[in-house]
Amino acid sequence: MDRVLLTKKGADALQAELKNLKSVQRPKIIEAIAEARAHGDLSENAEYHAAREQQSFVEGRIKELEANLSIAEVIDPSKLNVSGKVVFGTMVKLYDVDSDNEVSYQIVGDLEADIDLGRISISSPIGRALIGKVEGDEFTFQAPSGEKTYEVLDVDYNA
Repeated sequence: MDRVLLTKKGADALQAELKNLKSVQRPKIIEAIAEARAHGDLSENAEYHAAREQQSFVEGRIKELEANLSIAEVIDPSKLNVSGKVVFGTMVKLYDVDSDNEVSYQIVGDLEADIDLGRISISSPIGRALIGKVEGDEFTFQAPSGEKTYEVLDVDYNA
């Protein structure tokens, strides 16, 4: 398995989720299973089956988080000497030449990407196109919706 790139904020969020699953969700599910068992016949006990299904999901998520965090590399762009270049973790303000719009994105790892929150994956088409650009650069890349052109307005390492 390759390394998993994370921002400090992303790593903290995954650690918090893991802690919640282990210390809050897992005990609740164990309690729900015990309570459902007390109701007798398990073959027709919907609460028991629902609790077991929930347990399976939580245990799977715990394993997934532990595996990803064990190979995670946390990168802080403010500690890199990159002289104005767009790198992993930076917040970038762009001018969309095609739609005459300004947009801002943070370049993050695949696990923390969420376009609705302005976090784009480093492995996405725009993420790959942005790496190494500096303020004032104009670039074109192939998006799923067709060719897009942006200009880099600002690069911020303290996102």
